[in-house]
Amino acid sequence: MGGTITPFPGNANIRTPQPRAMPESVCQNRQVSADGRIVCRKVAKGDAEVSPALCATCPAARIGCDHLRFTLRKHEPVPIIVRYAGGRTEVWDDGEPAMCFTHAACTLCRQAIDGPTACAGCTLRTTLPAVAAIGQSQRAIASA
Repeated sequence: MGGTITPFPGNANIRTPQPRAMPESVCQNRQVSADGRIVCRKVAKGDAEVSPALCATCPAARIGCDHLRFTLRKHEPVPIIVRYAGGRTEVWDDGEPAMCFTHAACTLCRQAIDGPTACAGCTLRTTLPAVAAIGQSQRAIASA
């Protein structure tokens, strides 16, 4: 009973909290709604909620040109409910959601864009800074 109580023992590891670096958003169209969902402001048809994996398949992200003006449509396959004669039920939901252009056009060429292949050979194409940074990091990883 003769021991002393010290509030902070000498062997305790006390760490000061470090500020977290906020990740840069690759897509400027991806936002967080008031109810906490991650949404794309360019989705005109379909549910606007997106995941990072779905955002990576966006045709505008694959084109990566700042002259592109577009709206998107999110296509979600409908799950199929299968009821067998024995009473067993299965839900077949194998399809992944996909994004495609509803409308897209180039502001310099003044022509409609169907998909990423329409901009592939364009000499007026300029890349967005975030897309260029991703391309450089992917090349650096590939060369390492």
